[in-house]
Amino acid sequence: MTRFEAAEKLIAQFKGESYAHGLGVTPRAGGLASQLGRNAVLIYDAAVGLSTQADGIRESLRASGVSLLGELSGASPNAPREDVFRIAAALAELKPDLVVSFGGGSTIDAVKAAIVLWNLGGDLERYFGAGMVSRAAQAAGRALTPHLAIQSAASSSAHLTKYSNITDVVAGQKKLIVDEAVIPSRALFDYAITASAPASLTVDGGLDGISHSLEVLYSAVGKPSYSLAAEIAREGIALVLQYLPRALKNPADLEAREGLGLATDLGGYAIMVGGTNGAHLTSFSLVDILSHGRACGLMNPYYTVFFAPAIQEPLRLLAPLLRDAGYAAPGIDGLEGRALGEAVARALMEFISAVGVPPTLGRTPGFTQAHIQRALAAAKDPQLKMKLENMPVPLTAEMVDEFMGPVLEAARTGDLSLIRNV
Repeated sequence: MTRFEAAEKLIAQFKGESYAHGLGVTPRAGGLASQLGRNAVLIYDAAVGLSTQADGIRESLRASGVSLLGELSGASPNAPREDVFRIAAALAELKPDLVVSFGGGSTIDAVKAAIVLWNLGGDLERYFGAGMVSRAAQAAGRALTPHLAIQSAASSSAHLTKYSNITDVVAGQKKLIVDEAVIPSRALFDYAITASAPASLTVDGGLDGISHSLEVLYSAVGKPSYSLAAEIAREGIALVLQYLPRALKNPADLEAREGLGLATDLGGYAIMVGGTNGAHLTSFSLVDILSHGRACGLMNPYYTVFFAPAIQEPLRLLAPLLRDAGYAAPGIDGLEGRALGEAVARALMEFISAVGVPPTLGRTPGFTQAHIQRALAAAKDPQLKMKLENMPVPLTAEMVDEFMGPVLEAARTGDLSLIRNV
């Protein structure tokens, strides 16, 4: 079985008939939408060159008997709270029985949160954390309006998951809604659309996808979900290692675009099987200097060293993938303990450098020591404690400065020796 076939089998196992994906699947949008409602609002990223693809979506909706009550612009990068409020207010005025979003993770995340605000009301802050939307919906006796999410970027897999990342731009801090209730009712991803993506977005998305699979793999050690997490991670990470450099070399390479689409979809499957942890947690405090995918990709090597004594099985899975892709020396297979963790970390740093991302915070434009202090403070926020608890080496808020502080200092300098294992 090829990696493409293995990935397709896993994704079918994950989403079944509720998800259309592959090259040239945009005409299936109307059929999916008509299963959910007849009067829709389309929210899409017109500003990032998706107008032509939006024409195909409109035609498919019309052909399937779905009317458009209106169209709205999507969200800015990192889904600012202001975009959530704007979209929610427009939905309240238009009152669709179906919402169709088309764009990258930021637009889809903002639409998820806007549907919550429109349907349930109240302060957005009350929905951050795990299970808060379902609790509010149950108390109100309401269900959320159906949502067809059409993805345009091989990255966050927001179209498939229970996560909505929303940013307070003024504070420079991202917060997270985690709830089964916000999973889009149907989803579509035409991988061919990503051929027009700029190189920066392609890199961001690839690193986000690899981070999802990697962090879930680390967190699954010792749990019943480990074998599935390992299967997903093996295929997803190998696909990114192989196809991200190819897509950067030739953006029109549709095989590479399909490989990245499958890989990031597998990342979405991963974060529904388990949770992310350290790198994602820290990324929420770096939104003003790094895209989400780059922040996670940069931080994961350092958390790999911190977690190393507890993640030997995942490291043994990763080592041959990195070796075969040319980022680790043949001798990596004979290592163990922290030495194996450091070797895998250096190979990951080699990979992210190869795709054009500086492997340290200190080399990141705009970085200051204040970012470390912000990240340490955010790690103690009760609304984000799920990330601390989901680490393969769980931390309490009281342990953050002692153990996460050195990880962040290592990320600033690139000096892995600064990292202290618990």
